[in-house]
Amino acid sequence: MPTPLRYAARPAAALAAGLCLWLAFPDADLWFLAPVGVALLGAATLTAGGRRGAALGMLAGLAFFVPTLSWSGIYVGALPWFALATLQALYIAAMSGVVGFAGRRLVDAGHRALAVALVPLGWVVQEWARGTTPYGGFPWARLAFSQADSPLAHVARWIGAPGVTLAVATVGAGLLVTASALVERRRDALLMGLAVSVLPWGAGLLPLPTDGRAVTVGFVQGNVPKAGLDFNAERRAVLDNHVRGTELLAPRAPEDLTLVVWPENSSDIDPLRNADAAAQVERARAAVGVPLLIGAVLAEPVGASSNVSLFYTGEGVEPQRYTKLHPVPFAEYMPNRDFFRRFSPAVDLAGNFVAGSEIGVFTVPTPAGPYAALPTICFEVAYDGLMRDSVLAAGEQESLLVVQTNNATFGYTAESEQQFAISRIRAIEHGRSVAHVSTVGVSGFIAPDGSVSGKTGLFTAEQEIGVPVVRDELSPSDRLGPVPEWLAAALLLALVVGSVRSRRSVRVLAPSIRPREDHTVV
Repeated sequence: MPTPLRYAARPAAALAAGLCLWLAFPDADLWFLAPVGVALLGAATLTAGGRRGAALGMLAGLAFFVPTLSWSGIYVGALPWFALATLQALYIAAMSGVVGFAGRRLVDAGHRALAVALVPLGWVVQEWARGTTPYGGFPWARLAFSQADSPLAHVARWIGAPGVTLAVATVGAGLLVTASALVERRRDALLMGLAVSVLPWGAGLLPLPTDGRAVTVGFVQGNVPKAGLDFNAERRAVLDNHVRGTELLAPRAPEDLTLVVWPENSSDIDPLRNADAAAQVERARAAVGVPLLIGAVLAEPVGASSNVSLFYTGEGVEPQRYTKLHPVPFAEYMPNRDFFRRFSPAVDLAGNFVAGSEIGVFTVPTPAGPYAALPTICFEVAYDGLMRDSVLAAGEQESLLVVQTNNATFGYTAESEQQFAISRIRAIEHGRSVAHVSTVGVSGFIAPDGSVSGKTGLFTAEQEIGVPVVRDELSPSDRLGPVPEWLAAALLLALVVGSVRSRRSVRVLAPSIRPREDHTVV
């Protein structure tokens, strides 16, 4: 008869799994705990059955997302924070329900290796679903984004961010097999588990490109008068901070400076409609004498706003623009506002921003030939398709990825470092340098191999000049596109369907044998 301790083992493993996953991300940044978290969740759910697996997955998901996404409630309260964490945890619950349902049947049928394969495939598919649904999804805190300092990050160049998640979860599955084999004293399974646990780390031996044409770029982190949702209550002060920072950068800028970048929201006074703001921007551009790429809010279309990157090349020249393609739901705009207002008046804090329709490609002239600056605004950096489309839009031009963000609304939390880690994975994935520029930090230059220079602190006014390389090569992951996720979904579906058929075969051949109350994990 199962003891109370045995009943508690699975929930304890699920809870520990979620906490390990949280600690794998910045600020703790214990990236090596991500595979441990995957292994613990697999141990808890693989033979638990569908409903029990889903419940355990929900427990793990809450233990993971509640602390990881705590920054989302720093100024708006607990309700939006817990609502977001619960929504994200539901995807972990769904994945764990599928793994538990199919895993139990495959183990009963003697297909242990296939059962274990559900774990990495489930993680890839779960993150794909979470990053695309609902309202375009929320692809934050994916396993891949915990691995910026890990050798597994190298996988991003070949199979993209989903490939890094696959590698992390595969190591976790290998740890699960190894632990089970040690308990059961099965030497063959032990060798297989060790091999699966170790082989993905070989990705760290794969070379990452660092070559390319060096260009000199500056950025200005102007800072804001105070953190919080009303960071831009003194909009002129924020604009002036960035003008002043640009003027401080100008005397130490080398002659070969090609571009200066400001962050998102650096001019929340519409410079296309406000002559004073336009004059301030031109003053800054003239001080450095090179093109200036700024983040601005435009009062358009009528009755709405646009979050844009504006590219200024010279006095009297109309700036080119990129309008954010993916405004953040429940922040920059409020879907179904009347419905959600029933639960919290905080919904009216959300903006009324509209989405753009075209990828931004800004051509930066230099004596050695032009290159393309590819703007991405804030949370867009977390979306695989948007980043890939941006690189593809540059065509054969050498290019630099530019991430313009505003972290003032998240205070002194882990959000800034979490986002910076995403940019590091993107640099490896696309083989491009990244200029990651925030209003308040952290900002910095990221090389195509994910290494960092010129990194700034939080809530400081800083200016940095770097020499990133620009490249035109398409990485293998750029060429593959979403194919890895399609394959993972197809294989997962095949295993689930196969598990049902395997269970039926077992019942036909041995109808007197009933499923056990509990199961060995693998």
